[in-house]
Amino acid sequence: MNKYSLCFISFFFLFFFMLINFFMMIYFIMNNMVLLLEWEVISFNSMNIVMSILLDWMSLLFMMFVSLISSSVIFYSKSYMSSELNLNRFIILVLLFVFSMILLIISPNMISIFLGWDGLGLVSYCLIIYYQNIKSYNAGMLTALSNRIGDVMILMLISWMVNYGSWNYIFYLNFMSNDYSMKVIGVLVILAAMTKSAQIPFSSWLPAAMAAPTPVSALVHSSTLVTAGVYLLIRFNNLLIDMFFFKVLLLLSGLTMFMAGICANYEFDLKKIIALSTLSQLGLMMSILSMGYGDLAFFHLLTHAMFKALLFMCAGVIIHMMSDNQDIRMMGGISMYIPLTSLCMNISNLALCGIPFLAGFYSKDMILEVVSMSNLNLFVYYLYYVSTGLTMFYTIRLLMYLMVNDFNLLSIYNLYDEDFVMLKGMFLLLFMSLISGSFLSWMIFSYPYMIYLSFNMKMMVIYVSLIGMLLGYIISNMGLYSMNKFIMTYNLSIFLTMMWFLPGLSTYMMNYSFLSLGQKLLKNIDMGWGEIYKSQGIYNIIKNYSMIFYVYQLNNFKIFLFSFVLWMMIFIFMLML
Repeated sequence: MNKYSLCFISFFFLFFFMLINFFMMIYFIMNNMVLLLEWEVISFNSMNIVMSILLDWMSLLFMMFVSLISSSVIFYSKSYMSSELNLNRFIILVLLFVFSMILLIISPNMISIFLGWDGLGLVSYCLIIYYQNIKSYNAGMLTALSNRIGDVMILMLISWMVNYGSWNYIFYLNFMSNDYSMKVIGVLVILAAMTKSAQIPFSSWLPAAMAAPTPVSALVHSSTLVTAGVYLLIRFNNLLIDMFFFKVLLLLSGLTMFMAGICANYEFDLKKIIALSTLSQLGLMMSILSMGYGDLAFFHLLTHAMFKALLFMCAGVIIHMMSDNQDIRMMGGISMYIPLTSLCMNISNLALCGIPFLAGFYSKDMILEVVSMSNLNLFVYYLYYVSTGLTMFYTIRLLMYLMVNDFNLLSIYNLYDEDFVMLKGMFLLLFMSLISGSFLSWMIFSYPYMIYLSFNMKMMVIYVSLIGMLLGYIISNMGLYSMNKFIMTYNLSIFLTMMWFLPGLSTYMMNYSFLSLGQKLLKNIDMGWGEIYKSQGIYNIIKNYSMIFYVYQLNNFKIFLFSFVLWMMIFIFMLML
């Protein structure tokens, strides 16, 4: 079997699976259908184990998008990972990931959701440590342990749901929503989703996960794994709508969006910039979801998946060209040398910014207008709009570094745009990031949203985008140091560069107290008192006594004989008793 044959087989399988899902989804939407299939695995006496599958327009649409992106990514990997000896292992890992994701999407049952959820975490760990070096191991451990928290929450949720007699949560959402014990389930689900979707305080694993190969970043850390938490919350939306903790989630996800937008402006690693923009969009999805607009969050989830996967693929091509260098300060002027890749890069970046009539515009604009319609406090409103401006800011900065500046890598370079395998994979997603916004807005929303705003509030998105664009252009033309001196102190800029110290907090804060306790134990007990009383102490006692006995035996034969006789007398006396 050829090294590439598995690539083609899995590409065609996923592509046809996508087409099947597409036609089924249209049929289900037109007939307003929901299909709940129950497959009885085992029936023994009165115990039966049932695997249930929920097919409605939402799960079919999400499956369609997951299989479309994964088919493109596998096709792209044929070229990107061509020098990899174990290409089949890589493809099998990606397929395992896709099947875990599909299991998560179609199950209305907490147990099967947990199987999919844990499968995602495990395969994600295997893919992050795919290039085996210390940085990948650290990133993989951080990811696995952050996601462990969410897994434990879902395990607690499963054990809590024993109260209800079934793990099919979908039956209990509506009529149990006022019950106190359902509120516990709500809190657990929110915490689980916050770890998987990398909200503050669990944000630090997402940029660290960029140690994975680029196709993995395109599939896992942009469109599927990180949106699993959002999807779960959309499913649980009816239950969570009145909870206080949901308002906390609104605040935290707004801050995540803001923090990621600021940090992306300070980052020089190409993949980490895109990862932080993913984090920002996840914050947007979570925050609009915590205001109760699940369908809008789902809409943005799908459009974002398209252009973000495309953005990562373009980044992969550029990293290949730059001889595996990810620093954007080394790049520049690539639009002259690799025009097709630059075309994909620019269009996906503009879709991310919400430029009218690309994919991101439809979802982002509608989300921000609904936010303007809602009765919210000013702080959250500012978080939304400033974060939108920051998106434009770091995108223009990235475009300036990549397209406009001079090429800074080597004096001899070979940039070519003729890798047609990668380009075909990218063009499929390019087409989708052009049309998916309008297609989905006609498909999902069967009733029109009534949005009634004044002219300035309606144009607010355009205003913040233009301001962000202008600032991004000015900052890109200005030295970084002058910006820091101009705007803020050195300590504040360190705070903003280091992702609000979240990576340090989620690593050193967790293990510092345990490690320092261990160090004190080692110093004071093992190497301190323990030395005196345990190893060295026992040795010294035995040595001293043996020296005394040795002197005693050598020097005085009479005492030796007398002690022997005395000992025998004591022995005889003991026997007589």
